[in-house]
Amino acid sequence: LVTGGSTGIGFMATAGLVSAGAKVFIVSRKLENCQNAAEELNSCNFEGEVIPFRGDLSSEDGINHIVEEIYSKNSQLHILINNAGRTWGSDLSSFPYDAWAKVLNLNVSAIFYLTQKLFPLLKATSKPDFPSRILNIGSVMGEVPIGDGAYSYAASKSAVHHITRILAKEFAEDNITVNALSPGPFE
Repeated sequence: LVTGGSTGIGFMATAGLVSAGAKVFIVSRKLENCQNAAEELNSCNFEGEVIPFRGDLSSEDGINHIVEEIYSKNSQLHILINNAGRTWGSDLSSFPYDAWAKVLNLNVSAIFYLTQKLFPLLKATSKPDFPSRILNIGSVMGEVPIGDGAYSYAASKSAVHHITRILAKEFAEDNITVNALSPGPFE
């Protein structure tokens, strides 16, 4: 499963997985984007397959819907890529309260709760010689105090890195690896 798998880093991850022969579920709020990405990648004659569906990670109900879709469509989950996210930039003096909450909710809370709800499926699929994998997309802004008006984004990505370390420690005994990427700016 790749959240936000139809654009940017999510699309790149989806392309890599499907080209390696994986069946990849992609989800975002915009079903049309997911369908377009799936059509593009499925037309490449890779051994894998992209399966698009709509889902909204910004609420508990939305997360539950995504989890229900995964459980109903597949009995295994080997890889979870928590990629979906948002940013907000503004001057310190005018940074809106609601914007802070929206960014932290999607970039941190959604990762935690989606992982929590998919953990049983990841654990059931995992083997000592073939562990399940969770990859959280952080950012260099979560490691280096650049900010540049993206206060909530930088704080959220720092939280992503920290929760990744906590989950990696806790999930190791279940043969589930948890890692984070810290990309910098890209086109």
